Amino acid sequence: MNTRRNFLSQSASGFGMLAFSALSTMASGRSILRAAEATNPLAPKVPPLPARAKRVIFLSMTGGPSHVDTFDHKPRLNEDSGQTYQGAAKWLGSPFSFERQGKSGLPISELFPHVGKHADDLCLVNSMHTDIPNHPQAQTQLLTGNFQFVRPSLGAWTLYGLGTENESLPGFVTLAPPAGANRSGSSFLPAIYQGTPIGKQSRARTRQAGTGESPIPNLQNKSLSPELQRMQLDYLNGLNRAKLAKDAYNPQVEGLIESYELAFRMQTALPDVLDLNAESAATKALYGIDETATAEFGKQCLSARRLAEAGVRFIQLNSPGWDHHRNLEANMRNSCGSIDKPIAGLLADLKQRDMLKDTLVIWAGEFGRTPYGQSSNGRDHNHRGFSLWMAGGGVQGGLRYGETDDYGHKAVADKVHIHDWHATILHLLGLDHEKLTYRYAGRDFRLTDVSGEVVSGILA
Repeated sequence: MNTRRNFLSQSASGFGMLAFSALSTMASGRSILRAAEATNPLAPKVPPLPARAKRVIFLSMTGGPSHVDTFDHKPRLNEDSGQTYQGAAKWLGSPFSFERQGKSGLPISELFPHVGKHADDLCLVNSMHTDIPNHPQAQTQLLTGNFQFVRPSLGAWTLYGLGTENESLPGFVTLAPPAGANRSGSSFLPAIYQGTPIGKQSRARTRQAGTGESPIPNLQNKSLSPELQRMQLDYLNGLNRAKLAKDAYNPQVEGLIESYELAFRMQTALPDVLDLNAESAATKALYGIDETATAEFGKQCLSARRLAEAGVRFIQLNSPGWDHHRNLEANMRNSCGSIDKPIAGLLADLKQRDMLKDTLVIWAGEFGRTPYGQSSNGRDHNHRGFSLWMAGGGVQGGLRYGETDDYGHKAVADKVHIHDWHATILHLLGLDHEKLTYRYAGRDFRLTDVSGEVVSGILA
């Protein structure tokens, strides 16, 4: 009797905190959970359109990588380097050489010798543009479609539209996330769709994803056995369902019941998925985990493959430190050197497991950099034209789509806005960006707001 009283009196502290850290609780007044989703909002759904991709691995480069030094080769910029552009600004040629890679001959910077070997799988989009050249707003727009207001993230919309394939794991995971839940949050969508953060990001670029200790706090309950936790959960669910029966309809309680159940299942499933010790030495070497420079991001990439293999729908990786206003050459070599081998390892591993064909891999920052110099050896922000790439999941490999001008300053041909890009990602997942909506505050909201067109030229 004392044991029963003790476990009931412990509240849901550790267990409840796990549910909160992984999924959060429903905020008062947020969203209305549709009746059809009330029983299991994460149940897998059949996409309305033919799906080319089942899942997304998004490699987010925070700070705005320089496109003219990585994936947008501009010979004219090097020819005119040092000449005056405007006022005191001068064109700054790239200090890095470009080589044509693969059968497709895509020009890729020397900074990516390993990724370059996968050129025939890459779809380079060289004509991206966004609305604001300021980091917080541009990062928010990249990940939510809107720079002005808090909106559901791309991962949350994906999970809302498709559900998840593994009921014991969160459907949307963000590894080593930066501060700010708005970039992986669910906003007015039910909280069950928001990203589950794993690991932390610091100024020292340290990450916990894939290390021996659990990167999610409160994942294990040190006070209660699984059997007693099950009894506790049944008791709490009984109280919650009594409340639900009394209210007849209460989306906050419905979401809380599901989040507790998922949190309980995660305690068993998630540690096994994140345990990289199960991988061979050869696999770890493929991702660069055995090398100091690449170990941190290599762990993220290998964790992403394991999560994708386990049925997680949307996995976001995060690499900070791409804001190179000065010391461009040294800083770019460091940043690219830390991710090149891990990303190449991820692409190779997915391909050998026959997963790349239905996994959409994305590499992108919030904007690019100016082709003219700043502080004589750096580059400023540039939102008018920049590059990203995608691979697998129904996009054409070995393709260079769109163009910036001769210097890489502005997108001039086959321009792709963030809304167009988001519409294309949803299309590849079998979702219509105009019909994937959620009723909130008297209107239907969508990821692409009121614009955006699918970029059909990059589809396989």
